[in-house]
Amino acid sequence: MSIQVSPSPIPNSNVVSLTSMLDRDDYLTGLLNQVTTTKTEGWLQELRQSAANWVRHSIIPTTREEEWRFTDLSSLRKVQFNNVDTRIFASLQFDILPETANSRLVFVNGVYAPELSAVSDLPSGVVVSNLAGLSAVEQEGVQQYLAQAEGAQEVFTALNTAGISDAAVVWVKKNVVVETPIHLVFISGDTLTISLPRCLVVAESGSQVTLVEEYTNRRDAESAEEEGVYFTNAVTEVWVGDNAEVSHTRVEREGAEAFHVGKTAIAQARDSRYTCHAITLGAKLSRHNLEILQTGEQTQTTLNGLTVISGKQLSDTHSAIALNYPHGTSDQLHKCIVGDRAHAVFNGKVFVPKLAQLTNASQLNRNLLLSSKARVDTKPQLEITADNVKCAHGATVSQLEDDEIFYLQSRGIDENDARKLLINAFAAEVINQIPIPSLREILLNTVNNLKSLTNE
Repeated sequence: MSIQVSPSPIPNSNVVSLTSMLDRDDYLTGLLNQVTTTKTEGWLQELRQSAANWVRHSIIPTTREEEWRFTDLSSLRKVQFNNVDTRIFASLQFDILPETANSRLVFVNGVYAPELSAVSDLPSGVVVSNLAGLSAVEQEGVQQYLAQAEGAQEVFTALNTAGISDAAVVWVKKNVVVETPIHLVFISGDTLTISLPRCLVVAESGSQVTLVEEYTNRRDAESAEEEGVYFTNAVTEVWVGDNAEVSHTRVEREGAEAFHVGKTAIAQARDSRYTCHAITLGAKLSRHNLEILQTGEQTQTTLNGLTVISGKQLSDTHSAIALNYPHGTSDQLHKCIVGDRAHAVFNGKVFVPKLAQLTNASQLNRNLLLSSKARVDTKPQLEITADNVKCAHGATVSQLEDDEIFYLQSRGIDENDARKLLINAFAAEVINQIPIPSLREILLNTVNNLKSLTNE
């Protein structure tokens, strides 16, 4: 296998100094104690312990830090979360995509739910399983990749690693082309719980796979009356081998009172192709860190993002693309639709060092504000030291144009329908690129039915 794995940046227990730096943040230590009540064995427990040591000398970020200056986590600190709830609810409802009816894994509060999963429609050479369901040989392979991505010392990533008890694993063998999309569903929503979804995707050289990673809240008879406060702290690692191709759609549709922090870390080997469609719709406060590391020449990276928020939601997307080798191509479009008093944040970095000659990188953030009190903070960044490259970046902030609305009204369309039409057109540029028709339809209908984005 041609994917190169670097040693884990999480220090082990005999490297971290624990004398004066233990428990620097009492609240963070409380979260750590909650997520480490379940014990594992062998290499996984060692990995968890190393991460826990790192967490103990870390602190939850504040707005004094540049990377978090627009995202205030003080509201998270006010909530005391309980142990992860491991109950399985047979009555849970979620969108079953026709294309993935027999190729999905479902986790409830981070715990595998076999009753809701189905993986019978997959070819040989593909492993789709929870961590506990892997053979000993398969677990040895996973050990080489799990928690080995760059940035594993980031506080929320380390907290997730410290609490790993299970994970969704998608492993595609060399030259295997998976025609059927794979759907990974992570359901949360029990009041005052913290869950730690973990996902590992390995695409060996020459392979191809399409996957959907979805975060949603509970929808059953018990939770119909009220949406509770809960915290989802998710981490996904994607390893794309030489000449492999991964199409990845990430959908966040958490409950209205939820906190969601997610990390997506991708390593791309030579000639690989990776596409991410990141859709953010839910949560009271959400943060998505999207990090791309180029580990070989001639990679192609496409990042499409759409954030649709209203009310008092805050949604923060931070991306970083490290193009370390020549002939790399990256194309990023991130769009935000912000209504009411909501607040969107976008910070996108593209690093092009001297070795990355003949790189072609573009980045664009487009924002649509639907009210006078909606807010967006945007900061696209290019850091270039190579001298033979083609790179561009930009950002726009706009509102619905009165003349466009008037034109549609003159054609017999009322004002609210005109606004919906323009908003849907803005969102469709991203949604229509998702390769799964039923998911495209669901998302377009979701945006169309958000009354808070119109004057209704």
